[in-house]
Amino acid sequence: MSKRIGLYPRVRVEGGGSGAVSQAGSVLMVETVRKVGLDTAVSAALAPWRKPRAVHEPGKVLLDVALATALGDDCLADVAMLRAEPHMFGPVASDPTVSRLIDALAAAGPKALTAIRSARAEVRSRVGELAGANGPAADGQVIVDIDGVLVLAHCEKQDATATWKKTFGHHPLVAFATTAQPVPESR
Repeated sequence: MSKRIGLYPRVRVEGGGSGAVSQAGSVLMVETVRKVGLDTAVSAALAPWRKPRAVHEPGKVLLDVALATALGDDCLADVAMLRAEPHMFGPVASDPTVSRLIDALAAAGPKALTAIRSARAEVRSRVGELAGANGPAADGQVIVDIDGVLVLAHCEKQDATATWKKTFGHHPLVAFATTAQPVPESR
């Protein structure tokens, strides 16, 4: 079903078989990472943080954390979900390895941020070139999609008021800017 090429195995989706994976929708994200070259750009940018005999590449570890976050996880240990599907995500670092990398990048501070931002800028530029006249910002317009989801939480506070869905929780908003042009980084 898969063959290891680059940081992630190449996965082919087909019907009629007996094999099933729980995160089949993530194939699109993994293929996008590969096609736009985000995997190689982040790997090259984080090469200085790779230990001499390390098994896991820092770029892959960071991409795994980002992929797990995109799939709904909310802590570093949740990369275990990716580890459970090695045929889709390849080898995934252990929780201590992930934590050590995040600690090392945090200790490097601006140097690590600059490396990651330069890799992102390189990929953004490549995506803009690939999109050409069909890119979302080719006509000078940028589409901002604002979305929100109700996150349920149990509440026994006195005088707590239920949401419009008759539950308790909060309603974070997320904005996605669709553009091939570089978006200024927030600091």
